[in-house]
Amino acid sequence: MARMVSPLWTDRVTCVVATALLGAAALALGCGGSATTERGADALEATSTDYPNGPITIIAPANPGGGWDQTARQIQQVLTEVGVLGVPVEVVNRGGAGGTIGLSDLVTRHRNNPHTLMVFGQVMLGAIRTNNSPVSIVDTVPLARLLNEYEVVAVPADAPYQTFEELIDDFRRNPEGISWAGGSAGGIDHVLVGLLALAAGIDPSRVNYIAHAGGGEAAVAVMGSHVSAGVSGFGEWKSYVGTGRMRLLAVSAAERIDGDDTPTIREGGLDVAIANWRGIVAPPGIDDEARDWLVAALSRMRDSEAWQEILRTNEWEDSFLTGDALDRFLTEERATADEVLRSIGLVR
Repeated sequence: MARMVSPLWTDRVTCVVATALLGAAALALGCGGSATTERGADALEATSTDYPNGPITIIAPANPGGGWDQTARQIQQVLTEVGVLGVPVEVVNRGGAGGTIGLSDLVTRHRNNPHTLMVFGQVMLGAIRTNNSPVSIVDTVPLARLLNEYEVVAVPADAPYQTFEELIDDFRRNPEGISWAGGSAGGIDHVLVGLLALAAGIDPSRVNYIAHAGGGEAAVAVMGSHVSAGVSGFGEWKSYVGTGRMRLLAVSAAERIDGDDTPTIREGGLDVAIANWRGIVAPPGIDDEARDWLVAALSRMRDSEAWQEILRTNEWEDSFLTGDALDRFLTEERATADEVLRSIGLVR
């Protein structure tokens, strides 16, 4: 039974160490950096209330090594390099429960505080539902959608599977016998495995999915041969392939990614294509002037060559979106995520 993800999901849904991803510069920035609070020539003019007047903290709602952590530190790096904020930028990790622990932290502890932001994405929409989170994206102030990233299916280097088709053949023969590592339960990694099961004619309730706090931990499970296969973002796991301990079998893009020879899932015989998106939100209670200032700062970051280079390096797609269009997108995404989670049996 072939299954194609709904057009809205496919087109629009488009989560071990940070220094290993970003290098020594990220280490310096992650330890507080050396940015000055004096506003340089490139910094945006402060608001009428002198915002920002202190360090800005970005919450990565996952443990180090995953996509949210990577994205947060890349934002930190570029905002500091471009100098648009005129204040230091810090990153803190608040991992667990598919990002909902970090979300709860933002909504409760940091309410009314425009100096604390958080990276979020599609993964969190599913986690909110599967974890019965008392807080939701609707409790935040969305600032921008930044990027899309495709998923990959990977196996340990010594796995017997040389092709995606071979893995799926075994999956069909013995669904419970194939263990899958990925991010949090209900996130995009879990959703993709459920969709693969549906497309292969397998009851999703028979999927042996092992959830991890982030892509870094899931990668360790794959490279250590603790699981049959794993699913994560292409940009997250691309660097691990070079270690010789992981092989990519398929990518969830509709077509092969430019410059990479990994076959698509569709080429492997299953009609599934899906991608992840990530963005950034502020806590509830911030004023409109601070929100507009932050959107302007992120817009300037997006237009910088430094950010565009990060998109190219990580094979991320630029999907910048703000304002009313972003609000409409998130409304549609919440509905679509609920529909897909129901279709694969993760929520009722």
